[in-house]
Amino acid sequence: MSETNRTETPLRIVIADDEPIIRLDLRKTLEDLGYEVVAEAGDGGAALEAIRGLQPDVAILDIRMPVMDGIEVARVLHEERLAPVLLLTGYPEADLVKRAGEAGVYYYLVKPYKATDLMPAVEVTLSRWHEHLALENEARSLEDKLETRKAVDRAKGILMDQFGLKEQEAFRRIQVQSMNTRKSMREIAEAIIIAHNV
Repeated sequence: MSETNRTETPLRIVIADDEPIIRLDLRKTLEDLGYEVVAEAGDGGAALEAIRGLQPDVAILDIRMPVMDGIEVARVLHEERLAPVLLLTGYPEADLVKRAGEAGVYYYLVKPYKATDLMPAVEVTLSRWHEHLALENEARSLEDKLETRKAVDRAKGILMDQFGLKEQEAFRRIQVQSMNTRKSMREIAEAIIIAHNV
């Protein structure tokens, strides 16, 4: 994202750390970089509530916090597709890094971080999130196409059996019915299957 775009519509960020001094420093650094900090939280539960309510572009979380740790919050955010997580932590242990990856954390930055490390971390986090969402949408679209094809093939088979049609004629009937009723071919195919099973 260019500096110009950020000035027009700054990225909205929620930050969570149980240490007020760290939150204050993080807020100032982010705001100096042109981001908008829309909420701060001192524990994981408050962070999750703020993120659900405000739907920020990015969540920056510490790992070790009361109520819920940052990784638990990240898991919920990932499952509910609420926001990507950048984890800021003083604990670079391998088991935490592994847990973070499994929870859907998009970037892991070890404290003490440099202000110059923060902007690339935020931008990469957001970029990876958008890639993830695009892949999910593509997978859903492919799954939908596969289900449509299965239903149309099954409906064609039913029409071929019932009316002695060739495959192309059966397909054409489904297609024409779809156009005439302004319903998808999948809806027409499913209606044929249901009617056949009744």
